Amino acid sequence: MKLLMLPGDGIGPEISDASRKVLDAAQAQFGFPLEYEEDEIGFSSLERYGTTIRDDLIATAMAVDGVILGPVSHNEYPPIEEGGLNPSGVFRKQLDLYANIRPAKSRSGIATPTGRPMDLVIVRENTEGFYADRTMVTGTGEFMPTEDLAMAIRKVTKKGSRRIVEQAFALAARRRQKVTTVHKANVLRVSDGLFLEQARAVASSHPSIEYEEELVDAMAAHLIRSPDRFDVIVTTNMFGDILSDEASELSGGLGLAASLNAGTDYAVAQAQHGSAPDIAGKGIANPVSLILSVAMLLDWLGARRADERLNHAARIIEQAVDATLEDPSARTPDLGGNGSTDKFAAETARRVTDLRP
Repeated sequence: MKLLMLPGDGIGPEISDASRKVLDAAQAQFGFPLEYEEDEIGFSSLERYGTTIRDDLIATAMAVDGVILGPVSHNEYPPIEEGGLNPSGVFRKQLDLYANIRPAKSRSGIATPTGRPMDLVIVRENTEGFYADRTMVTGTGEFMPTEDLAMAIRKVTKKGSRRIVEQAFALAARRRQKVTTVHKANVLRVSDGLFLEQARAVASSHPSIEYEEELVDAMAAHLIRSPDRFDVIVTTNMFGDILSDEASELSGGLGLAASLNAGTDYAVAQAQHGSAPDIAGKGIANPVSLILSVAMLLDWLGARRADERLNHAARIIEQAVDATLEDPSARTPDLGGNGSTDKFAAETARRVTDLRP
């Protein structure tokens, strides 16, 4: 198994190194084959190659078994015509990573804003919607007919809607057997109406899984009031982007929030948070999000290959992270501790080794 490591910008190299230490411990414990290929992306790639993501890097990503992508500072990049592409968006489009899977789970010893327990997953459509880089073959989905008028096109297709809902039901079958579709079809009657139509069609073919629907504005409130009601939530791109950030903050913060971008053939593990350049190089970056994202990648690969070693390793990594989070001396400062990135990684790797396969 070969993984492509792309450390990225800001704290990316630090948390990528931490994730690799934990992954190496899991490999040693469970005995699955593992090798890495590392390359540049983001500002370092821009400086060397004139672009934040090279075309040949996409080919490399297609040739390996999975990608570990560190955070990128895409908001700080120059215009696209000067090489400032968003690597995350390029991967999602070029590899057809249509599912952005984002768990939101409260962790022992970590305070949450509401004090309510959470264990849910938001399955977000990743290739359509209002996102300008994913709506058109040529150009973007935003335009200005006049200098005082800006417009945006939203793309929703039957195929895109159906396959993301199928992904949600497949995930629910492995969890607590419940899917909630989030929409705004009472206003966006055509586009969200199409999405909702496909969700209902998929639900009808999975009678053993509980199904419900919520309006997006009501859902934002329900996540605060009663998050324990929900198991798997599926929705369109922009709604999922917003709700997953809300859910992650309610479960303890983006620093604890894993994320996997997955398609039929490829998957990219990526932390939910940004590159945090203000703390880069200080050794205090919280690596949990990327470590848990790597665990999700292992689980995805295990399911594809029917390799229980990878699925078991994913579970052990999550258990090891939880155990390390219970130790205040190992937590990074953002989590109220006085530990470092390296210490958290070392303690988590040790626990992966100590936990029985």
